[in-house]
Amino acid sequence: MSTTLSTASLPVFTQFLGNLRHLLTKAQADVASRGYDEQALVQYRLSPDMLPFKNQIFIACDAPKLCVSRITGLDAPKYDNVENTLAELVTRVDNTVAWLKTVPANALDGLESKEITFPVGKTGSRTMTAEAYVKTWATPNMYFHITTAYNILRHNGVAIGKVDFLTGATA
Repeated sequence: MSTTLSTASLPVFTQFLGNLRHLLTKAQADVASRGYDEQALVQYRLSPDMLPFKNQIFIACDAPKLCVSRITGLDAPKYDNVENTLAELVTRVDNTVAWLKTVPANALDGLESKEITFPVGKTGSRTMTAEAYVKTWATPNMYFHITTAYNILRHNGVAIGKVDFLTGATA
C-alpha cells in the first residue's frame, strides 16, 4: 500500500485524538479517586505565558480538523471553545474524531500539491503544499498540544506514562 495524503493524515489524527481521549479519561479517574477540583487540571498552565490545559485540547482538536477542511474544502465543525470540564473536553475530542471519520479518502488524495495558506500567530500567514502542511505543520502541531496536555497531567500527578500517549486505551 502506498502512502497517500489520506493515509498520512486521517488514521494518525484519529489515533492520536483517541489517545488524547484516553488521557482525559485517566484524568477524570484521577480527579474522582483523589477528590480534588478538576479545575486544577482544566485551568493549569506549565508556565504563566502558556495556554491552559483546556486550550491544549482545543488546539489538539482544531489542528487536524482545520487541516482536513483547508485541504478538502469540506466544512469542519465550528467550536466556541466554551468547554470547561474534563467531560466537555472528552466530548470535544469525540466530536472531532467523529467528523474526521466522515471524511472520505478521495477528498484528500490527489491534492498533495494543492497550495494551502493558513494563519500563523495573531497576524501572520504561511503557504505550503497540502502534503507539507499535513507532514510538517498540522501533525506536529497536534502532537505538540497533546504532548503539552500529557505533561500538564503528568506534572499534576495523574498516573499516565509513555504507553498511554502512544497507544491510548489499547495499552
